[in-house]
Amino acid sequence: MLEKITSTFSGIVKKLSGKSTITEKNIEDTVEEIKMALLEADVNLRVVRRFVNSTIEEAKGEKVLKAVDPGQQFTKIIYDKMVSMLGDTKQDLHLKGPDTQSIILMLGLQGAGKTTAAHKLAAKLKKDGRKPLLVACDLVRPAAVEQLSQLGQKIGVEVYKEDSKDAVKNAKESVAYARKNGYDTIIIDTAGRLQIDEEMMAELVKIKKVTEPVEVLLVADSMTGQNAVDIAKSFDEQLGLTGVILTKFDSDARGGAALSLKTITGKPILYIGTGEKTEDFEVFHPERIASRILGMGDVVSLVEKAQETMDAEAALKMQKKLQRNEFTLQDMLEQFQSVKKMGNMQSIIDMIPGMSGIDASQMDMSGMKKNEAIIQSMTYKERLNHLIIGPSRRKRIAKGSGTTVAEVNKLIKQFEKTKLMMKKVSRNRGMQGKMMNQLGLDPSMMNGMGGAGGLGGMDMSALKGMDMKKLQDLAKRFR
Repeated sequence: MLEKITSTFSGIVKKLSGKSTITEKNIEDTVEEIKMALLEADVNLRVVRRFVNSTIEEAKGEKVLKAVDPGQQFTKIIYDKMVSMLGDTKQDLHLKGPDTQSIILMLGLQGAGKTTAAHKLAAKLKKDGRKPLLVACDLVRPAAVEQLSQLGQKIGVEVYKEDSKDAVKNAKESVAYARKNGYDTIIIDTAGRLQIDEEMMAELVKIKKVTEPVEVLLVADSMTGQNAVDIAKSFDEQLGLTGVILTKFDSDARGGAALSLKTITGKPILYIGTGEKTEDFEVFHPERIASRILGMGDVVSLVEKAQETMDAEAALKMQKKLQRNEFTLQDMLEQFQSVKKMGNMQSIIDMIPGMSGIDASQMDMSGMKKNEAIIQSMTYKERLNHLIIGPSRRKRIAKGSGTTVAEVNKLIKQFEKTKLMMKKVSRNRGMQGKMMNQLGLDPSMMNGMGGAGGLGGMDMSALKGMDMKKLQDLAKRFR
């Protein structure tokens, strides 16, 4: 996710953090580096110029040049400008109360991921306590209605569909149906085209007129860069957008769309799609994304994900085990499974301080599956006490998991190393370690991430019971 620009910016931040003095030459050189990074990321030229000029102007002030810690002060300016570029603050959907209907109109070109985004949004709103209805009004793309029906069934949300080929009529009747059946949120999936044309726009204008939506959301492919911005401008001119959902954000190495949209169109990014699964759908927090881009991670989002997916009782049990140094292979297996539940691995890695920009595809993720299979081939007794796993047992486990004895040996060594790290609770290193300690996390969870085996040692359960208000305050302090 935004690997190229993150790599550059995290390098800049590291360079600045070690400087006790900052000169105008330092500022100019750094800003030039930032400028090139933004242009390479396919950020709109107007946005780049505005970012560069305002950064130089503020950085050359006395506040930086005469600061006690000028490097940190300069970094703060870059961070603030990045947040402003992304949209300043998180924007929410403007939905009505539960006793009436809130209509959300989903727009976009064919292939942007509109139907998938519609079902992800429905799943999120259902989780938030609303009663959504999905409406199939994409009558152009073959099997679009069937796809929405299957996705709706998967998340337990009804899909309104008619045999009629009149999308406008279907949209209008869905509102009456929702009112009659007690649905408070109507999400209308509309037809897209390969490019913007008069026929598509005319239909969308009619649907908007008969439904009077509270939100008109463009679903755009983040990988199209500046093209996504141009598409947003075209839709906005004719339909009046209220926000944008960026799909395929996990595959976007550059970030041009995210970094240009708000400045050029004035429309906020509300959500990002971070993977193929239903749960790979995040609220867009400009300050958190800025933190990830600068290589500072996003511990707040990481904790939120953990709190959403983890069982409180199991988390408490795990914490007590770690305190007593009773971590077992069974616990390691549960940790593998906890990490998987949290969704897209690249997204998780980007949230960990000091690890933004590391490409998950370069990590041996197949190793996690392999290690999971090895542990599952052990008896419960063996999982609780790895010391009893002698040569003959290792041979049996290797055969049962479709692996080799060498791979079984490697896993057990990894486990012993992880257990030792947890016992020692290694001392913090620099800002990353300081942050982890302040948050009440084990700094060792940052170690051993070079391979999949190390992921099993991440005590994700420790995140479950954290106070989010305190966490947010701490995150602000460390920027």
